[in-house]
Amino acid sequence: MTKSFKPHRPRPITGKSQEELDELVRRMKSDQTASDNYRDRSLKLHGWICAKCGREFTIDNLHLLTVHHRDGNHLNNPRDGSNWENLCIYCHDDEHSRSLLADYLHGTGSEK
Repeated sequence: MTKSFKPHRPRPITGKSQEELDELVRRMKSDQTASDNYRDRSLKLHGWICAKCGREFTIDNLHLLTVHHRDGNHLNNPRDGSNWENLCIYCHDDEHSRSLLADYLHGTGSEK
């Protein structure tokens, strides 16, 4: 039997009214919007400077400045910015590689 690559018909969603589904979509969109703009909020709060190396950024290279979550949870986005620090891509990579190395050395990393 050969596998079909035709699109499947959408399955009907049962058990929810149209109003409940609309409300669910509204909540999901508002949650997504709130979490998507944490980078903009972090840039306004902490400025266009890498917190680790001190490099300053302009509009031309601002895409190289990232937001690092101090506790490692990218869903933890408090409005006061207490879980964020702006790091350039090089310092951000260094920060994550350090934690990977520490986990490996202490045997706490994920094992395959």
